[in-house]
Amino acid sequence: MSDNSLEKNQRPSFGRFDPPRRILLGPGPSPVDDRVLNAMTAPVLGHLDPIFLQCMDDIQSMLRYVFETENRVTFPVSGTGSAGMEAAIVNSIEPGDDVVVCVIGVFGERMVEIVERAGGRPVTVRSEWGEPVDPNRIEDALKSCKARALVLVHAETSTGVLQKLDGLADLAHSRDALLVVDAVASLGGIPVGVDRNHIDVCYSGSQKCLSAPPGLAPITFSERAVSRLRSRKTKVQSWYLDASMVEKYWGAERTYHHTAPISSNYALREALRLVCEDGLQARWQRHELNHQALVAGLEAMGIQMLVAPENRANCVNAVCVPDGVDDALVRSRLLEKTSIDIAGGLGRLKGRIWRIGLMGSGSTRENVLLLIQGLHEAIAEQGHQLPNGFQAAEAIYEAHSAVTA
Repeated sequence: MSDNSLEKNQRPSFGRFDPPRRILLGPGPSPVDDRVLNAMTAPVLGHLDPIFLQCMDDIQSMLRYVFETENRVTFPVSGTGSAGMEAAIVNSIEPGDDVVVCVIGVFGERMVEIVERAGGRPVTVRSEWGEPVDPNRIEDALKSCKARALVLVHAETSTGVLQKLDGLADLAHSRDALLVVDAVASLGGIPVGVDRNHIDVCYSGSQKCLSAPPGLAPITFSERAVSRLRSRKTKVQSWYLDASMVEKYWGAERTYHHTAPISSNYALREALRLVCEDGLQARWQRHELNHQALVAGLEAMGIQMLVAPENRANCVNAVCVPDGVDDALVRSRLLEKTSIDIAGGLGRLKGRIWRIGLMGSGSTRENVLLLIQGLHEAIAEQGHQLPNGFQAAEAIYEAHSAVTA
């Protein structure tokens, strides 16, 4: 046998990977529109090709619209939402800085760890999981130290809690602290209002309400945050995530920093085009309507929500698993029979809640009704006869149609 034949027989061989089309109704990623998927098949250009630079300009303009900001330093970090979190924190603080961190779930805990790894001293303000942090406690924490930043999650993916932003910038700025906001789950589905809420650093993820594939983390820095960045005494902990260098690539200088994920940026551009075509107001209203219909359907079935109505993030719904119902079995039945993918709880909520995402392209009437019917059937298979919430959800849509007609 020749050497070539021997090598051919030994090398591994794999068939084509052909994944099924799922209905992604978990906390992310969300369903990706075919237009966005098709955009990724366009020819790959060099990362400094003039045509790609125009694509970058378009992305920045549309991100400013979605963030509701005029910030000059706005760009997508080449990494997932967690890279956005790390970029926001390491660019905002230096070793030895006090940082007030609001913890309302798993991702607040992750912020604490990143602050520690960056050499900061976290001053944590915690709530019960399922509840936001009281602003009075945030104010007390800021007064208790020399905080350089107040960091928090707007819509906590692990608990479905919405931390309201009103007045938080005033609290932070009165103590000379930057306001840093995680809008990974909320951007494009819930109003964030970077300029309106005087947020200094805000980041998101491409795979949630923006409905692009995972892999990019839009971020924006106010001039106040940029000034703080310019006056640092130490270098940013991460070379790759140092905004003072990355902004030169995304800015007028176009200075090489790293090779951007070209196809992912094509996808983000097309996903942002869809947001712009919808309009932010219409998109926010769609997310809220589908959330209300889902809640009505679940409550008609006797299923409770974890979070009080006034504190719910409409994009990620934390749903209490009924007593005696097997959480994992319901999720596996949904996936097997309807191709619907929802998630279980994290940390202390594991086995206690389902996390249902209605985000971006996945936030539709069809998906809400399909999910309610699928849940009803999956729970019934375990011997639990609950009322069907289909009609209660339909009633929300009919009432909305009557008002808007």
